[in-house]
Amino acid sequence: MKKLALLLLTIILSPIASATEFSEGKHYQVISKAPVTSAPEVTEYFSFLCGSCFRFEPLVKDLKANLPENIKFSKSHVEFLGGSVGQDLSRALAVASLLNVQDTINPIIFNAVHVERQQFTGLQDIRQIFIDNGVDAKKFDSAARSFIANGRVSKMAHNAKKFSVNSVPTFIVNGKYKILITRDTTSENFQELVKYLVDKQ
Repeated sequence: MKKLALLLLTIILSPIASATEFSEGKHYQVISKAPVTSAPEVTEYFSFLCGSCFRFEPLVKDLKANLPENIKFSKSHVEFLGGSVGQDLSRALAVASLLNVQDTINPIIFNAVHVERQQFTGLQDIRQIFIDNGVDAKKFDSAARSFIANGRVSKMAHNAKKFSVNSVPTFIVNGKYKILITRDTTSENFQELVKYLVDKQ
């Protein structure tokens, strides 16, 4: 009888424990009173030049693989690192997205910067990475000059200012919550926090 009572108590208290597992100010910040996005969405603000972003990529890969299909994940490049090269890398992300080669090109750019220690001097250096990895030069040039790429670059810069992104990586959920990353962040609790915030009203 005591065992049954203890089991029932555990069941009753489980939702409460789950609801208080993550707390505002410790695990996340509220940056908007209401969701800004019309559908569930997770956006990572990052820079290819950022060492922390590079080291966080395995967690991002795990997150993308385990997110429910109804939750959109996107990456948004910031321009406040690297001067003009930071702007060129934002355009590179826009081009990779347009040509549907993000999964191939993003890791290669990260590797070029943080493993091979390649120094980019401008868009031409970045263009060569695309070409060396199977992207047609004319397609790259056309995409890089396109109205759509210009719009995406502008939108990334606008949203970074809108959400006061001043460090990377920064993760924004539903345009309402900013995840607070700590030394204790693991792939498992990161995924749990993202899903918790997606469902949180």
